[in-house]
Parts: sequence; structure tokens; C-alpha cells
Amino acid sequence: MLVQAGVSRIYGLAGDSLNALTDAVRRSGGAAAGGIDWVHVHNEEAAAFAASAEAQLTGRLAVCAGSCGPGNTHLVQGVMDAHRSGAPVLALASHIATRQIGSGFFQETRPEDLFRQASHYCELVSVPEQLGRCTRLAVQNAVGRGGASVLVLPGDVLAARSSGDAGPSATVTSRPRVVASAGEVRQLAARIEAAGRVAVFAGIGCAGARDEVLELADRLKAPVGHTLRGKDLLQYDNPFDVGMTGLLGYGACYHALHEADLVLLLGTDFPYDDFLPGRDTVQIDADPARLGRRTPLVQGLAGDVGETLRALLPLLRERTDRTFLDAQLRRTARARHDLDAYRTARHQQTPIHPEFLAGLIDELAAGDAVFTVDTGMCCTWAARYLTPNGRRRILGSFVHGSMANALPMAIGAQIAQPGRQVVSLSGDGGLAMLLGELLTIKTHGLPTKVVVFNNSSLGMVRLEMLVAGDPPFGTDHDPVDYAAIAAPMGFHTRRVTDPADLRAALTETFAHDGPALLDVVTTRDALEVPSHVTLAEARGFALGLGRTVLAGRIGDALSIAEANLRTIPRP
Repeated sequence: MLVQAGVSRIYGLAGDSLNALTDAVRRSGGAAAGGIDWVHVHNEEAAAFAASAEAQLTGRLAVCAGSCGPGNTHLVQGVMDAHRSGAPVLALASHIATRQIGSGFFQETRPEDLFRQASHYCELVSVPEQLGRCTRLAVQNAVGRGGASVLVLPGDVLAARSSGDAGPSATVTSRPRVVASAGEVRQLAARIEAAGRVAVFAGIGCAGARDEVLELADRLKAPVGHTLRGKDLLQYDNPFDVGMTGLLGYGACYHALHEADLVLLLGTDFPYDDFLPGRDTVQIDADPARLGRRTPLVQGLAGDVGETLRALLPLLRERTDRTFLDAQLRRTARARHDLDAYRTARHQQTPIHPEFLAGLIDELAAGDAVFTVDTGMCCTWAARYLTPNGRRRILGSFVHGSMANALPMAIGAQIAQPGRQVVSLSGDGGLAMLLGELLTIKTHGLPTKVVVFNNSSLGMVRLEMLVAGDPPFGTDHDPVDYAAIAAPMGFHTRRVTDPADLRAALTETFAHDGPALLDVVTTRDALEVPSHVTLAEARGFALGLGRTVLAGRIGDALSIAEANLRTIPRP
């Protein structure tokens, strides 16, 4: 049934309760023979992250598996990430033998309870006769609703004889498109007509609607901001682009949203309501449950963004006044100039500025590269320095916010699309957490490139403490040479401490025909300064620096201040 659904591989870690499944995979002969491949990983969490990346990259169903008890509790982390990202993933969670369920048996958990929050569909298969119907429902929920489905499979059920041939059956292959009513669209057109300055803030829900969003912006002379998940959809070749808002923000997006008379939220469930104006907002989303849950709305439309905009555009007159748009574009250009200064002005600094490293990655990576990005400061550098072009992709744990996602997501992306360059932007904290997946890359002979932003710190947490008014505590750790660790695993490695060596090392890493890891020692003092800083945040940060000084660490405070002068936003 998985083969019928287009599945060609299962990511997983073998275990006793999974033995019947893995043996069936073995007997299938592999994908080349019309069966399924088994992709061995070193932690079930990585299996789910890899499946999530494959599903997001290809748009097709991907499958992962974990054994009972600890296997499932490892697996759930990546399944949750896939589900919250809307990635169509099926998790096969094996269970203890049915006669032992409820007895507190060795490794017993309640997988249905464990996975229920992390899935659209989660069901226990108690007898083989259930399997056909439950598998189809699981596939249809994952693909049709966008997210995870889970089949809980006791080991004895997996080992039982099948009830017969699965037989062909049509299954859902795409998500349905919901269209807002004509009356709602006319109401929106009248609302836009009555507004003066209009701003657009768009996200991943605009996939497939890029042309319509840009036509709308052109018709209204409206600035267009985007979320991180919407970056590779909307930033490139966009004459209306004003960057991002939020903690990772840059450009004029924050100001455009707050100065507009009407804000259009298109296909985004942006959660940071402190960065939204909280007034005069219209939201269009395919999922009605998302409407108005982040900010008050004057109108909410449940509908596919592309379909809704196609109905809306003929009702709008073309505007000629570019005053509002041009002001936001000039502000964005100034902000970009300040950010780009780090690509050159600071390149002689040691430890190396992470902005300089991110800028070189952007310059030297392939035009169709897939970047996987660790949660934390790596997200900031990706948001601000990676340049989309319509062929590149940026994947990360952008909704669930898990650490350690970049490396296993790179595995799934590389296996799904072996001809593309895949680059993992790994923080040293995230890499350490799932370090064993370097062995997975070597085991499968993947040419994945791992670039380590090695600042011996949990950089995002460190910054959060400073903004809260506290000196950093528990965030810094011993320096580690990850190149020395990866070399005996079979990786081509380089370690860079001198910024003058970075370009050549990165070029060499990208050119290597096989797995490669570049370990770059970066400064922990580079801060993520959003495009808008509140007075409370500024006071908290100053208080945190003051307490750092009082704790006898005046050198740390001076280093932080000196390293970030150029990132302070200007009006």
C-alpha cells in the first residue's frame, strides 16, 4: 500500500518490535526493484526530521518508523515538527505485543496518546484486517490535510499473516483548494478601495500564488513583507520587497505594517503578535481555524490565497501613487546596506563574524542549493544573508523551533534529491545534540556539506537572557573541534579560525565530491537585533550588560558592544 502511495523509502532505526516491517522492506527488493528502501539513521528523531524535509521539498508523502517505547519517544519530536510544518509524513510507530498492552510491560508507552497532538490521524491497528483501511486513511489525512499521520503497530500484528492483497484503491494526492465566496471578495475589494496605504505580509500559504501576490502589490503600490517560510517564495525578483518583521526581522516590514491604513495577511500564521499592528487587518488563509487567532481582524476570508486573489484582482483599480511604497523601499535599502557592511568591514575580525560566513555561503553555494538551518542564531543569518532566486530552498524547524534539525533535514533533502547541493547550516549546539547523524551521512555516501557556526555558546538563549536583563548563565560551553571529530568518520574537513582563510576553505568544501564538514570558529557576541526594538527590550539589554559588568565580566560587555555597533536599527 505504501508503494501504491508513491513511497520509495522509510527512514528509521531497526528494533525488535519493528523486525517484521524491516524484513518486509528487505524482501521488497528496494526501490529499484519496485519495492521500498530502508534508510538507516542513528536516532529516530532524525528519521522523522529527514522525512519532514523530504516531504517539504517534494510535496509528496514521506515515511519514518520507530520501535516501541524509547523509539517512539525519540520519533515524536521530528513528527511534531513535520506536523506543525504541514509536511505530509506518515509515522509507523511500533508497539509492544497486543497481549501485553496495559500491563506495564517492558518499554510500554501509550503511543496513541503520545502522538495524538502531533498528528491529524493516529490509530492503533489491533488486527491485520484493520490495516488496509487505516493505512488509506492515514495517507489521505497526511496528504489531504497537510501534516503527520501515525499508525501504531504492535509487533505481533506486524508479524501476523496479511488478510490478502491490498488491491488498488484511489487515494488523495493533493490538498483541496478552498475558495472564498464572491460576496466576501467584493467586500474585501471595497475595503481596499477605501484604504489609503496598503501593506502586504505574506507567508508559506502563498506557495503557488507568487504571481498573484506581486500583481496585487503592483496594482496597489503596496510594500510586501514576508515570513521566513515565505522568504524563498517571495523575496527574489520582487520590486516591492521590504524584508521581514519579528525577531529575525530586517528592512522596513515592521514600519510598513504599522504605518499602513490596511494590512493584508496572506497565507501566514505569523505567531509574534507583538510585531503586528493589531488593527485594520484582513487575513486570507485556507484554514479557517487560523483566521484572527494572532491579531484582531476587520475581515477574515477562508480560501486559497491564489484562488482568492485571482477573484479579487479584476475588482481593483490600479493606483499610481508610490509615495508610501517608495518610502518603505528606501528604508529597506538603508537597512540592507547596514547588514551588508558585515560581509566586508568585519571580515578581518577574530573570532569570525557569523554574518561574514553566511554572506560567503550565499555567494559560493549553488544556484539551486537546498539550505537546512538550525534553530537559533543560524535562522537569523539565513533570514538576512541567504538570497533566494526561485530555485533555492530554505528548510528549518520554523514552526516547532526544535534544536538539532538542520543535519537530519539535510539527510532527507539529499536522499530525496541527490543531484542537488545540500548545505546544513548547523549551530554547534544543534550539531552536538544529534552528532551521530554524521555517521548516517557517511553510511549512505551522501555528498552533504555541513557548515558549523561554532561559537561555543547557545547564542539565541544567551541573547534572550541579556534582553531579559540577566547576564548570560549556562549558555556557554567548552570549545570543541568538530572537524577533528568528523574526520575519522570519513568526512573531508577543514577548521577555520582566520577570516582570511574562509573563502578558500568554503570553496574547497563545496567542491569536494563527498561528505564534507567546515568548522568555523565564530564570535558568540554577534547579536540578533530586530528591525524594531522596544524601549523595554533596550532597557532589559542595558540592564543585562550592566549586571555582566558588575559580575566582573567587563571585557564581555565591551566585546558585545563593539561587535554590534552596525546592527542598531535606524529610523
